[in-house]
Amino acid sequence: MLKETLILSRPDIEKLITMPSALRITEQAFKAKALSRIQMPAKIYLRLDKYKGDFRAMPAYIEGMEACGMKWVSVHPQNLKHGLPSVMALIIINDPKTGFPLAVMDGTYITNLRTGAAGGIAAKYLARKNSSRIALVGCGVQAQTQLMALNEIFNIETVFLYDCAKSQIKIFLKKTRYSGLRISALENIPDCLKNADIVVTTTPSRCPIVKTEWIKKGTHINAIGADAPGKEELEAGILKKAKVVVDDITQAEHSGEINVPIAKKTITRKNIHADLGDIIAGKKQGRATREEITVFDSTGLAILDVAIADYVYRQAKKEGVGKRVKFS
Repeated sequence: MLKETLILSRPDIEKLITMPSALRITEQAFKAKALSRIQMPAKIYLRLDKYKGDFRAMPAYIEGMEACGMKWVSVHPQNLKHGLPSVMALIIINDPKTGFPLAVMDGTYITNLRTGAAGGIAAKYLARKNSSRIALVGCGVQAQTQLMALNEIFNIETVFLYDCAKSQIKIFLKKTRYSGLRISALENIPDCLKNADIVVTTTPSRCPIVKTEWIKKGTHINAIGADAPGKEELEAGILKKAKVVVDDITQAEHSGEINVPIAKKTITRKNIHADLGDIIAGKKQGRATREEITVFDSTGLAILDVAIADYVYRQAKKEGVGKRVKFS
């Protein structure tokens, strides 16, 4: 019997999902994880050192949502020189009952959207409720979706920017249009951070670029950039002082912001307060005081990709979007 697989391009996807929807789905997926209603094997890495890049296979299943699929994603930081995104992805959504491939879709936009949504949900539970000043260290695509998500949750007034590439700041400013926001580009990281309530780091750094003494009491940090072994953006002293929350402890130990300090035994699992899902599910406390520093270590979860992609597929079916291909 012939069935149809739906093919969805990035323009299709952009029509079908908004950041508010992504935030809602992301929060549900994190909660499902905390309630043991998911399957998510560890990421499989295919490292191509010759090309200074890697591929990652990320499968997942979410019970209840009945969302099942896999993301195949490449991370090649040198791509900006070639006019290509540093992160590119493809997502396959399957029928969990039969295994039939329901959809094949661009995963690059979904990757960016779900990463922003994860940061937004983390800040919802960990940042001070009246946070209004955001510092973005790194001004690439990830910074754009982080700001997009935070702007849905907080009454943001001021955004401070820093990027070692001035051209990247210009691109960010061209693509960022929020009425009422004061946006300032700073010459160095300390100046960017000193007045921030929420700090977001989205760089590919392999050595700490944010020092302990630059973070004031009460700050929340979304540490986004470290997503592979050897990467780190924050000085270990910050992690020692802060309430540290991860998206997944196993992934974080292997490839998140905590991976280097854990490997060096500068910190241990005892320094990790909780998985974010446990806070959302009410198993652990989020922010306890106005003065504490909080850190969210985001490694990127397959359940978020699959949950959002499944929603996109269902919306596409409802609205008749995408190209249908016969599949035997």
